Order: sequence, then C-alpha cells, then structure tokens
Amino acid sequence: MKNLFQRRSSLAIAVAASLSGLSTAAMAQESDSSESADNTVEVINVTGIRSALASALAEKRYASSIKEVIQAEDIGKLPDQNLAEVLENITGVQIDRTAGVGTGVQIRGTNANRVEINGVATVGSGDGRTGISFDDLPAALISSLEVIKVPTAETVEGSVGGTINLRTLRGLSLDERVATFRVQAENSDLADSTYPRISGTFGDKWSTDAGDIGVVFTASYAEQDVASFDPRYDRDREVLPDSGRASAEDFPFFRTQFFDQVITRYEYETKNYTASFEYAPTNDVKVYFDATINDQQRAQKTSRALFSGTGANSVVDNTINEEFETINLGTIDGPNGPLVLGEVQAVLSGIIRATEGSDPNLRVSGITGSRVTDSRVFALGSEWALDNLMLSAEVSYADSDSVFPSMNTTLDFINPNAMQPEELGSLDNAVPMVFDASGGTLQFAIAEGLPESPSTADMLNPQNYALRQVARGLNNRKNDETAFRFDAAYDVADLNPFFVEVKAGLRWNESSTEFNDVDASYNYTSTANHANRPRASLFSDIITAGPDNFNAADNRTLYVRDYLMVNNDLAFSNPAAVIDALNSALVTAGLDAMDEPSVNVSSFSDISEETLAMYLQGDFSFDIGDIPINGNVGVRYIDTEVTSIGNNAQDNVVLERIVDTSDYDFVLPRFNISAEVTDDLLIRGGIAKDIRRPDFNDMSVSINYPGGAGAAVVRGNPQLKPEQVLSFDISAEYYLSEASFFSIGLFHKIREDIFATVRDNPAEPIGESGQIERDITAPCEEGGIFNPTITDRNVWSSVTEGAGICVPLESIFNVENEETQTGVEIAFQQDLSAWEDSLGWASGFGIIANYTYQEAGSKIDSYNDGSGDGNALNKILGRTDTDMSTPTLDDDVVMERIELLDLSQDSYNITLFYDKYDLSVRARYTWRSSFKTDDKISFDLNRIVDDRAQLNMSVSYDINDMFTVGLEGVNLLRGDRNQWCVNEGALFCSQGLTDRRVMLGVTARL
Repeated sequence: MKNLFQRRSSLAIAVAASLSGLSTAAMAQESDSSESADNTVEVINVTGIRSALASALAEKRYASSIKEVIQAEDIGKLPDQNLAEVLENITGVQIDRTAGVGTGVQIRGTNANRVEINGVATVGSGDGRTGISFDDLPAALISSLEVIKVPTAETVEGSVGGTINLRTLRGLSLDERVATFRVQAENSDLADSTYPRISGTFGDKWSTDAGDIGVVFTASYAEQDVASFDPRYDRDREVLPDSGRASAEDFPFFRTQFFDQVITRYEYETKNYTASFEYAPTNDVKVYFDATINDQQRAQKTSRALFSGTGANSVVDNTINEEFETINLGTIDGPNGPLVLGEVQAVLSGIIRATEGSDPNLRVSGITGSRVTDSRVFALGSEWALDNLMLSAEVSYADSDSVFPSMNTTLDFINPNAMQPEELGSLDNAVPMVFDASGGTLQFAIAEGLPESPSTADMLNPQNYALRQVARGLNNRKNDETAFRFDAAYDVADLNPFFVEVKAGLRWNESSTEFNDVDASYNYTSTANHANRPRASLFSDIITAGPDNFNAADNRTLYVRDYLMVNNDLAFSNPAAVIDALNSALVTAGLDAMDEPSVNVSSFSDISEETLAMYLQGDFSFDIGDIPINGNVGVRYIDTEVTSIGNNAQDNVVLERIVDTSDYDFVLPRFNISAEVTDDLLIRGGIAKDIRRPDFNDMSVSINYPGGAGAAVVRGNPQLKPEQVLSFDISAEYYLSEASFFSIGLFHKIREDIFATVRDNPAEPIGESGQIERDITAPCEEGGIFNPTITDRNVWSSVTEGAGICVPLESIFNVENEETQTGVEIAFQQDLSAWEDSLGWASGFGIIANYTYQEAGSKIDSYNDGSGDGNALNKILGRTDTDMSTPTLDDDVVMERIELLDLSQDSYNITLFYDKYDLSVRARYTWRSSFKTDDKISFDLNRIVDDRAQLNMSVSYDINDMFTVGLEGVNLLRGDRNQWCVNEGALFCSQGLTDRRVMLGVTARL
C-alpha cells in the first residue's frame, strides 16, 4: 500500500520513520512499494537533544493537521516528572500546579481536552471527561506525545482545546535492543524530605521463521513529598461610618473577617507499568497488545490554625485598626455595561483584643485525605494490508477504580487567660490576635504581651483544647470505558489526480461511572448538649504539636507558632486507633461514641453512555503550479444515548429509583490543508467542529450534600447538551534546518452551549450581634437549598442547637448564546550545530521559545451575583439598584459577566540548552498571566490567580556509553501562587507558597 510519506522528502522519511509508530513490517512494505525512491534516502545520524528536536519537527512538518510533538530524548533531558509538566513545553499549553507539582493542563485556555494512550481513550479518577489524571502518569513512561490542535475526521471527538496522545514504545519499531535503568532521589525544600524515583525499560525484537516479534516493558516507582504554605486573609465585610461600631472611621472600609494558616503536605506513591507485544507473521499482517497499569496513592495531610468568629459586633468593637490601604477594585462587565467600582479602603494591619465575648476563637484542624486509584488501559488490535487496502481493528478497555478515605478533626483552643466559656454561655472563648497585610504578605499571629494572651505553655497544654468536630469519609468512584473500532484506508492515488487515500471507520463505546458517598460527621458545638465535650488531655496519646515552621517559605514574622492537634500521620496510617481514642474520651465525658461511616443513599449516582461514531475522510495531495498541496477533508457522525440513575431518598432511606434518559447526535465536518509554498515555508489551514460532553456529576439526578455550611449543594442536570466548538486555524511554518524553525499561527473558536454554573444564594441578613443569620428552616424561601446534614452552622448562624441550614445551590446549565476565543501562537526553535566549524564548542547552544496570546469574546449573557458575604461589596460601594431601573450604572448592584475559567491572556516559555561533548544543560523559564478560577469564597465572585513564573533546570553528563548522571531542579525561584479578589491587583486575599524540588540521579544503558 502506498503511503503519503512516500510523496515527501527523503529527509522526512529518514528522520520521522523511527517515530511514526509504524511497525517494521509496515515500513518494509512501504520500502518494497517505493524501492526506487528509498534508494536515495540519506540517513541523518544525529543524537541527543538535537535528535529529539529534529524528529519531532519532522513529524510536525509532515503531519496531516496542526499538531505539536515532543520526543522521549527531549523529555528525558527536562526536569519534568509527570505528563502535565511535560506538556508545559508546548506552544499554547499552560499548566496549573499544586504545591509546585503540575496537576492541571489548559490547551488554548481550556481544561476541556482529551487524553489518550496510543490512541486509546483513558478514564480519570473523578467525574471529568479529560481522561487519566495528569499527575498519575510519570514522564518515564512516555516515548513521545502529540497534541492535536485541529482534529481530522478520524480523530475521536471530545476536545475543545486539543487531544493529547501519549505514545509508549513499540517493539517492532526498535532499531536495537533497549535496556535502561534510572534511579533518582528527589528532595523537597518545604516538605524537608527526600524520596526515591526508579524506572526501567526493556525492549527488543526478533525475526523468526514464524514472523517478527517485538516486546517492550516499562516500569516506574516513585515517591514524592511536597508542601504548600497557604495563608488566607479575608477582608470581605464592611464597616460603615454610621454603623455605630467602636472601630468605625469617617470612611467606609473592608474589615478583617477570617484568618487561616494552612500547611498542606502531598505525599505521592506511584507505580506504573506498560507492556507492548507485537507480532507480524508476514509483512502484511500485524497483531498487537498494549497495556498500561497505574497504581497511585495521593495522600493529603493538612495542618490548620484558624481564627474564626471574627464577624460579631463584639469583635468589630474590640478591633484596633492601625493602618489602611486604598484598593482600586477596577471595572467589571455588568449586564448593562461596564461597572466602574472605583476605590475603597481596606484595613491593612491591627490588633483584635479578646476582652469581651467569645470571639475571635482559635481552632486547629488536622485534615487527612487521600486518593487511592487503580487504573488500567488495555488494547488488542490487528492491521492487515491487502494490495491497496489497509484494514485495522481494535478493542480496548480502560477503567479507574478510586477510593477517597479521609479523616478530619477540629479542636477549639480554650484560652485560660480570657473569660471562660461557662461565663459566656458558650463552648469556646476568645484569643487576641495581630494581623498585617503590608508588603504583599498576609501575616497574622496570636497577640503577645496582653493580659489575655496565652503563653507558649498554655498553647502546648492538652487540657486547653476541646473536641469540636470529627468527620470521616470513604467515598468511592468507578469509571470505565469499553470501545471497539474498525478502520479502512484505500489507496486511490492511481484513480484520480487529487485524492491519494480514502478512509472510513466506525467506533462504538460504552462509558459508565458509579459514585457512592460514604461518610460520618460528628459536631460537638451545642451549648445545651456538649458542655462536657472531652478535652484533649483525655486523648493526649494521639495529640502532637503542629508544624512550627510556617515562616520557612518567606521568613514572615507573624504566624501561629505553637499549637496542638490530632496527629495527622497517625490519622492517615491508623484511623481506627484515632477513632478508638476519641470514642474512649467521648464515653468518659458522658457522650455517645461515634459510629462507622455509612452510605449516603441520596448521593448515589450511576451514569452510562453508549456512543456510535462513523467517519469518512479523504486525504488529498496535488500540485498547484510548483506548490504541493496536501491535507484531508471529512465528516464524523456521532450518536449518543445517556442514562442517569439516582435515588429519591428521605432520612437516608430510598423511596424510589430515579432514571433519566437523553440522547443526541452531531455531524462534525473537518478540513485540513497545507501548502508548501517554498522548500522551507509551509502554510496551513484548518476548520473543524467538535463537541465536549458534560462531566458526569453535572448530569447526575442525585443531590450531594456537602459537610460544611459554607459549601454549596450541587444539583445535576441530566438534560445538559454537549458543548459545541467550531475552530478555525491558519499558520505559517518556516523551517530553518532539521532542528530549527519559526512559526506563527492564528486560531479562532466559536463555542456554543457552554456549561455555566448558576448559583442561588440564601439570604444573609446581619443579626443584632453583627453575625450573619441565614434561615435555618426548610424550605429556604429567600434562596438557596436546605442542607439537613449540617450540625455546625459556624459563622452563618448564631443558633447552635439543632441541625440544618440554608446553603447555596449550584447547578449547571447550557448558556444560550455563544462565546468566542481568539489567539495567536508564536514559536521559535534554533540550534547552532550548523555552525560547528566556525563556533566550535559554542555550537552546542540552542534556544526554544514560544508565546501565546488569547482572549475571549465576553459574549456569555449570564452573570455572577456579587451580593455574597452579607452584601458587603454593594454596601461599601453604595450600590442599591437591584432591578437596574435607574438611568445610571453607578448605583447598579454588582453583577459580573461569567467568563471562561483558567484562561490566561498571555503565556510564554523560553528554554536555553547546551548539548555537546557529553554534556547536556537545559534551563526553562515559564510565565503565564492571571486567570480566573471557580473559587468564589469572597463576594461570590471568581477569584483570580496572579501571574506566575517558574524556573526549571537540568544538567546531565554522559560518563561513558553506559552511564549518565544528572541533576535537576524544579521551581528554583519558588514562584508563589497568589490570589486576588474582585479583580487582578485589587484585594489581595490568599497566598500560595510553593515547594522547590531537586533531583539527583543516574541512568544506565545496558
């Protein structure tokens, strides 16, 4: 069978053949059918980074659509430890990080992408559609990867930004036996720990009388411990001049409301295995089997010291505000036009005394949770070549089985030097504190030197801590997909002057997800029933000192240094021992012991999808004058049926099963074209339509009640339609050499039926004490939904008796109008090896750089209501026009147009490398501008993650042909992940101080 590669330059064949994923049999067949052409092939023998760059560039150059490629050698020389971090090198890709570890990926400004392994669908551990989690896949497994930005008709649907295809090694594509082994030690700065990373690969092929056989096995084991220090400082309550409060000024200002000192450790243990078996009995037949098995445990251990209850009038009156700052809240896009919010004052520093009332109180929490995921991807397939016809068939199965064990404990610190709870008629009492947000650092601590200040000995005395809350969970989710596909390609080059190949195929798949909510929560906050709740002295054997190094990241002077908490390590490794100790203390105090977690039947969800897809595609190749034209045109048709099953339950008893069904079908036209204007200049264009299916949870008919009064209840919408996206691309690529090029591209996307979260908030009137007083009885006539599971109403009600409170209600809907995205991508890659004769040693240098600009069209006609937190934002701005009936916008209440989340307007990567004389050095600097998240903690408006930069570096040296030593550094400048409220640069509300990692290792090639 003739192949399109035969119509291209001999250089492309020589460089790209080893990467194309074709078997030796297939390559031999191509060679037979074009023997005269192949006789002139000049094999370019390049090694190291340049080999990887040249190979990837050749595949990109001769691809049938717009895509980006990274090869294994390039990956191996980078300090990237998982798939997300590898993808950050690609033009148009930005990633988000948790404690410095890559966890989220946006392609062209969206998370709505698709991950495949060797072209096979993967499933993730959550309810999303992207596929396997990016931090589950180590870089050691990757032979190469491609990001398809413009799909062809044969590309499986499901992506808005792009399709990521991770390719593992195949045995028949090997030129020689592969046997490598790598050992690394990774040190994390803030976590102050060192753990191992081990990986190995073996691959070989054999020619026998029965045919050719190829096998590859790869295994990796990694442990990782990273930390993130996250101080949060809410200034989202108002004090007005006429409020009558003792701390009032002659101007309105935002006061402090909540302080949270959080240290989170993420401990990873990951085991990955891949295997590939290929058998080619003849040059015309190949059978293969691929397997990827992943076993990851991601443990989270969080230590918190938080000041709560800072909203009461007694606290406001006892606050000494020392400094203020002027905040420009900027402009937001409202329903009737831009709302200029202007400048406000916000408190910067001060002291909160503890001489009256029970607030502010100090609480400490230990939060342990993990995700234990076993995922598998299997594919069995065959390819047949019959004269001008190529046939292929494949059956695949992917699943992900996850359990989410958790245990959270909270203790109230009882200050022995303040008024005692029994005097106050409460369960806790006040602790004085000092705060300071100057200099871009959110600092706070226990105020020292006051009569009511606790001493270090007081803070480390278990008798001064009382049990407040215990919550346990054992949620589980199982996702799977079974698929079958059959494809045919017929060579028609001899039948017409334009089309060289006609392709057709069908794909059937069934996807399903099942979720069970298993939990138990116990709150000891009732003044009537829990006055005798146990002190920590009754369970001191499970108590430990909390972390005292919160200043390690930025040398801050104010932080909570000394406190006690339930031992996180013990709660994670032996939760039964912790429960036994707490139950013993509860019984001693005259309270009931806690029961085991139970299934919350109202949250059960079982969703399945069945899809049949068919496509027809023609690949064309012809000349217009002296200009070769290549590309493809085709159409993909999909038909999907969805079944969503849940429970109608009352008092955790199933009354009936709820079954909801829906179906949809789409026709997806796709077109790609390229013109080789000169030998080195390529112009590309593409038009393609795709869809993005809703996340599974968004289609659930069940209601999941969260455990906290501040969390929204999420109700699914089984009638959601998939999002539709129509993409237009045009680009120019100029190839300077085999490993050097410059490109510029423009893309435009029209997105319809976008998913938007609509939030219905409960009313939050301010009571006489100054505290928010939400409705605590069903059916929440003034907004929201009644959550009957809440027993700790926290700062949203002063009533401590009973259970239940009105909380926000969120659901997902399709936005009626369309949204657009427009962007420009620029890439440059240059190595100096061509000037070796004149530059000598300096010819080893090179540069890889890219820049992406993108913007949304701001056409979504849905809005976030900025009336959260007691309507503080509107009050301080004097905005009262709720129905927007006055002729001016100056008094319209704050409503902000919903925008695309996680979209950075600007981003760039710059990599400098040196590769010569057995030495390889790489330094990569990445930067992305700010973007909005789905976090709506303050005012019910999306928080904004500040722009962030990161420097990674690697150095490796080949001692000999067998051994290489390497040193790698990640986040060397330790870039922070800070957040703003309302607008970028407006109200600074959260810091994220991330970890720095250094890896030292050796690689052996046997």
